[in-house]
Amino acid sequence: MLKNTRFSYGWISIAIHWITALLVAGLFILGYWMLTLGYYDSWYRLGPWWHKSVGLTLLALTVFRLIWSLLTPKPKALGTPLEKVGARLGHALIYGLLFVTMVSGYLISTADGRGISVFDWFEVPALITGIPQQEDIAGVIHWYAALALFIVAVGHGLAAIKHHVVNRDSTLRRMVRPLPQPHDE
Repeated sequence: MLKNTRFSYGWISIAIHWITALLVAGLFILGYWMLTLGYYDSWYRLGPWWHKSVGLTLLALTVFRLIWSLLTPKPKALGTPLEKVGARLGHALIYGLLFVTMVSGYLISTADGRGISVFDWFEVPALITGIPQQEDIAGVIHWYAALALFIVAVGHGLAAIKHHVVNRDSTLRRMVRPLPQPHDE
């Protein structure tokens, strides 16, 4: 089952979710580690190259994810009414932080007017330049948005585990593999 149903996520949504989770964690760890690098460290230039390329890949994946979510049904939320509201707000916050983090990263990288090479395959042009202190302001926003995204993503994972262990519902299971349609629907 590739597409979502009212009961479960399909393989495409599941793959996008877990790839996004891995990329967010990896980018945060790499970005944090890059702060410790000295000028003569061999990763001083390679780390940012990977960070930018993977970050722009995540941006493309996130845009695809939003389009995909419009084309396929969303499974019914599980839990109490408060948990359902929390899930909606949490997902909106994750999407918002993803875009703020990625756009601010783009603004850091293009502040000098140069585009961003994506794995040396193609270049994303610098479209917005010349904002006073663009690199510095975008850098602060990027750091705090990435930190907030990482914290909210960890909270998201803990909430899924809570659904599995305490609520004993299928919230986590349906994000691991598509579940069969129940007979009563």
